[in-house]
Amino acid sequence: MKLFVWIFRLIRDFEGNRTVLISGLVIFAALVGVLFLNLGHDPSAIDSPLVGKPAPNFALKAVGSGETIDVARLRGKPAIINFWATWCGPCYQEHPVLVQNARVLGKDVQFVGVVFNDTEQKIQAFLNERGSSYPTLLDESGKTAIAYGVGGVPETFFLDRTGKIVAKYAGPLTTEDIQANLAKAMK
Repeated sequence: MKLFVWIFRLIRDFEGNRTVLISGLVIFAALVGVLFLNLGHDPSAIDSPLVGKPAPNFALKAVGSGETIDVARLRGKPAIINFWATWCGPCYQEHPVLVQNARVLGKDVQFVGVVFNDTEQKIQAFLNERGSSYPTLLDESGKTAIAYGVGGVPETFFLDRTGKIVAKYAGPLTTEDIQANLAKAMK
């Protein structure tokens, strides 16, 4: 209530252009309202239009072996497709979590890493240093990342047994994040 009295007095006693003052106050109030309404929303949560749709097709070569892995090969079990890069700090942080979960869940869940904007030599050095327990694929052209709508790394997609995307997670994963999103793929 005191705020409204203060605003009323400001407008009444203002000696300049009242229209400019009122317009400024309206814009300020609108901005404060937008900020207030977005409190509590996770800025890293990015909805993907792909959720609920079949995963875009790709056929990429595995780092190290050169084996071509096709997205159709992932059908039959839930899958986790993690987009990352060697130059990405959060990717470095999440890599051991993915490796450990892939070792634990490997019989029931397929894990695949997709690296773009990187070289095979840097990827192989990263994997030699940090370990690996699932295939890492090189997206040389970046077309797969574009097809999945990847805006930055790391980003992870969770697929059900049929190859449908059931969740997307932006940012470094924890075991809890993997379990929560994998539960959607297991339904």
